[in-house]
Amino acid sequence: MESYSSDQDLIRDERPFPFHKWRKKLPPWLRQFLPTGGGHHHRQEEKTLFGFVTFLLSESLIFFGFIVSYIALRLTTSPWLPPGVTGPEISTETIISTIVLLSSSIVIYFAERALKKRRLNRFRLLWLLTELMGAYFLYAEIKEWLGNDFYPSTGMVGSTYYLLTGFHGLHVAVGIILLTIMLVRSFIPHIYRDGDYGVTAISWFWHFVDVVWIFLFSLIYLW
Repeated sequence: MESYSSDQDLIRDERPFPFHKWRKKLPPWLRQFLPTGGGHHHRQEEKTLFGFVTFLLSESLIFFGFIVSYIALRLTTSPWLPPGVTGPEISTETIISTIVLLSSSIVIYFAERALKKRRLNRFRLLWLLTELMGAYFLYAEIKEWLGNDFYPSTGMVGSTYYLLTGFHGLHVAVGIILLTIMLVRSFIPHIYRDGDYGVTAISWFWHFVDVVWIFLFSLIYLW
């Protein structure tokens, strides 16, 4: 028995990081997201959402790096537009597609509310509408690309424009795929019996994509 107790003490002493002590020092609202000892996980929903928030923060850092680089390049490159290039110009279609994309955040918010009230048909309709609004934004963006008088190889303006809009468009496309998966899952019986945090996570992702576009739109078209 003594030998067993000694082994346990040895195991505790060899822990590389006193996680359980560090965890107790955190505020309660943050502590609830973290795993408890013994490898057991409680409140899976909160932990999953915390992981997703971490993912969004990492994505934010990537966009932040792109935006800072764009600003630095634009301030140090003269002239910004090569001869004969009019550059990204704001158009009526660009404004409409932006309004559609930003409005989709409102739609997906009401879709979430409908799901909370277990009004599944209303949720599916609003969820699908969000997808369509995102698809329209992508359509308008590709149409704009095809109508531009510059290419990715056209100096800094071309490389930065297509990088920023393309990377953001990729996120919109991923968002549409995720929305579609969640829409299909909504038809599985009792799928939300254990919670609907998957829907919440995708909704957050969609809001994130919309907020990023506000910054990109301001930089590319209004600056």
